[in-house]
Amino acid sequence: MSPAFDPKKDLVELKGKVIIVTGANRQSGLGYSTVKHLVREGAKVYSAARNEQQSLESIEKLKEDLRLGQDGPGSDGQVHFLKLDLGDPRNVKKVAEDFMAKESRLDVLDIASLISPFVFTQTLLPLLTKTAQEEDSDVRIINVSSITHYIVPSIKKLETVEDLNQEFHGRPVAKFFRYAHTKLLIIIWARALHKHLNSLSSITPGASRITVMSLNPGNIDTFSNRWPLPWLWRPLVRMLMTAPNVDVGVYPMVFAAAGKTIHEDREKYTGAYMSEKRDVVDPSSNARSDKLAEELWTLLQKIMKDMAL
Repeated sequence: MSPAFDPKKDLVELKGKVIIVTGANRQSGLGYSTVKHLVREGAKVYSAARNEQQSLESIEKLKEDLRLGQDGPGSDGQVHFLKLDLGDPRNVKKVAEDFMAKESRLDVLDIASLISPFVFTQTLLPLLTKTAQEEDSDVRIINVSSITHYIVPSIKKLETVEDLNQEFHGRPVAKFFRYAHTKLLIIIWARALHKHLNSLSSITPGASRITVMSLNPGNIDTFSNRWPLPWLWRPLVRMLMTAPNVDVGVYPMVFAAAGKTIHEDREKYTGAYMSEKRDVVDPSSNARSDKLAEELWTLLQKIMKDMAL
């Protein structure tokens, strides 16, 4: 297991860095706590989400927490809302283009899901690679996955949209298998992206210096406070969790975004899958397949082309 991690001591210098974190609209969620750690250490963070009102309320609460010192002293960090609807790939592309028109750098992209995040990432790659060309740069793309990907049966191919949309008919808890399958695709995509960026090194300076990782954040209680009688359920739920609270639970995500150890040993982490203990571990055999990674990359590019993106 990796040594103890303290985000107040073990992060790279974040002042002047620009970060996008998706899914930070709920105050009890993983994204919110991730943003809080990064802003507190001086980063300029864009909280990307669809629900504007909920996101703005979360941002105001975060600013209040930092200003009042509830989570440490105030910082020079900033947090801004970025309206992003991952259900609409065309909107995603426009948001990315608008972002590049107003920001001159992007150091970290923290994202999940597949089709729209692929479009978002691909559109932002010129800005990411430009930032990676700077001396002593530390540009990272983090794909949030899940340990559930291990349960997905062997995959023969990823050549069609139907291959992406496995239904798992006839299996118990088919919905859970579909979720796990999506999380597996996220890891395969990260592997494919890593290989693609390395292949661009001779024609796109900086591309191979981008660190691409996928990770399992662990089991974190972000929901029991929304159930009836939370005081009754919370102790039972947290017996199954891998962290005592959300702020500690997001340490793997914060470590992936800005941990000093990754900057000091980039070759170990780039293209890798990380456990909730912040260790590099082997994902499933599906996730390690170069064949599936190549097929998925080709398919995602075809989907973008077919949608005129």
